[in-house]
Amino acid sequence: MLTPAVTALLVASLPSTTLAQTEPLATPQRFSPSLAVSDSGRYWPRFALGFASSILAHESAHIISSLVMGFHPHVGLDRGRPTIFSGIDSRKYPHQQFIFSAAGLTTQTLINEAILDIPHVGGGPIERGILAGGIATTLFYITLGRNGAVSDLAFMQRTSSLSKTQLSLIFGGISAIQAFRIARNPKYDHFFFQQTANGAALGVVF
Repeated sequence: MLTPAVTALLVASLPSTTLAQTEPLATPQRFSPSLAVSDSGRYWPRFALGFASSILAHESAHIISSLVMGFHPHVGLDRGRPTIFSGIDSRKYPHQQFIFSAAGLTTQTLINEAILDIPHVGGGPIERGILAGGIATTLFYITLGRNGAVSDLAFMQRTSSLSKTQLSLIFGGISAIQAFRIARNPKYDHFFFQQTANGAALGVVF
């Protein structure tokens, strides 16, 4: 469910290249961690921004899907944790509740697919963060978040004929394929590494 806001976020995240006026046009160079040496201080903040943007797209999709169907979502607490509630009576409207629950993971999956399929230079830290956010969220919901009281996966199972295992295979399978494609794409080499003047660094350097 790619909303205009999510689409704008995706477009804004795709890196652009600026060529000097005195230089001839050349084939765009793919991103490499070695290109980030002079920009090392901003690599991980940008990666984190991309990751957070993916989570924001997930939560926004929940809210927008409920509003579009004529319901009134709201933010509340579930065992002390902020949670977006659909405002839908799942017993009366199971189909609508399923759409609400599936909207988040579906949106992240579509954003990742768009990044991987649309031709562009790509490979920058924000883009990497978005991809990692989508895959990590799916991984969470098919493992630790699988049986939560307000888990998206649990609600999808209760409001459809699909089991949690089937839903896990659907979303997990797509994310596994995306992870495989990322691993095979040279512009995503050293996905969680940042090149520095003294070698590769993993994580945030203080």
